[in-house]
Amino acid sequence: MHTILLVDDHTLVRNGFRLILESCKEISIIGECGNGLEALEFLNNNPVPDLVLTDIAMDAMDGITLIHKVKDKFPSLGIAVLSMIEDKATAADAFRAGAAGYISKSSDYGQLVDGVLQVLKRQRYLSMSIGLALMDHFEAHEPAQFDKQAIFLRYDISERELHILKLISQGFTNSEIADQIFLSKRTVEGHRQQLIDKTGTKNTADLVRFAFQHKILQ
Repeated sequence: MHTILLVDDHTLVRNGFRLILESCKEISIIGECGNGLEALEFLNNNPVPDLVLTDIAMDAMDGITLIHKVKDKFPSLGIAVLSMIEDKATAADAFRAGAAGYISKSSDYGQLVDGVLQVLKRQRYLSMSIGLALMDHFEAHEPAQFDKQAIFLRYDISERELHILKLISQGFTNSEIADQIFLSKRTVEGHRQQLIDKTGTKNTADLVRFAFQHKILQ
């Protein structure tokens, strides 16, 4: 069982996300705090959880400041952001401060739980909506050209895998992709995993970032 400290200044929001997260049998919320100061007090006086999941905009102490202070005092403690703010600069600040994940509150159930579990497994996670915004920024400021065909050859990406990758980047689920291209859901899942394995990425969000960074989806 993974333990989480939930930090958000809105009680109803905390209650809602607690219900969502604890519906996953692998997760237990061991505490709730309304701001960064309360979170630090909790950490100083209670067993340290596996993960601190914090909002950004809070009174008394905001999320970015909390991340800095948590990493200073508890360097091995995982911390991730759960916020409505999808600004790429804020996400970059959170990662620079020491966050391992940045999850949008607009994520659906599967994305939210998957993101939290990824961070609990000591992997980094970034919600796709924010990742795509970062890729747009990359496109505008990094004009270097990539040889798309060379990328295909290097990573052995087939035309079918490219088609599936395009659908993945548009946010379609395995079932939806299977219906569109007349394959079984299991076959689509296999292609998705093959793409992750071939590119050396960690998860679907990381795969999509890789594809945009290397201009495969242009």
